[in-house]
Amino acid sequence: MIALTLPLPPTINTYYGMRPRGGRFVKPAGLAFRKAVSEIVAAAGNPILSGRVSLFVAIHPADLRNQDLDNRAKSLQDALTHAGVWFDDEQIDDLHLVRKEVVKGGMVRVVITELKEQP
Repeated sequence: MIALTLPLPPTINTYYGMRPRGGRFVKPAGLAFRKAVSEIVAAAGNPILSGRVSLFVAIHPADLRNQDLDNRAKSLQDALTHAGVWFDDEQIDDLHLVRKEVVKGGMVRVVITELKEQP
């Protein structure tokens, strides 16, 4: 099991941009988030998960504005992949997102559990 406290992920709309001739790129907000997540994951020293996983995410928004939880989930999963928590976010079989109380600046608490193989 891996438990991490991470900064609030940018929404998918501010994480990725589209090039005029096609193709997407990670915007500066996304790059900064990726860097922060990579540093936290490296400091935790967990091995790369190679099996199927369960991902529980408690999102503590920065304020009371209306916001879609799933707009933050993809950027979080991308950053965790980039940080080497797992090989690919395709490994996620069980995903739980919950909204929690507002925290100044926002944050997410993540618990990742490797699932046992099904018989």
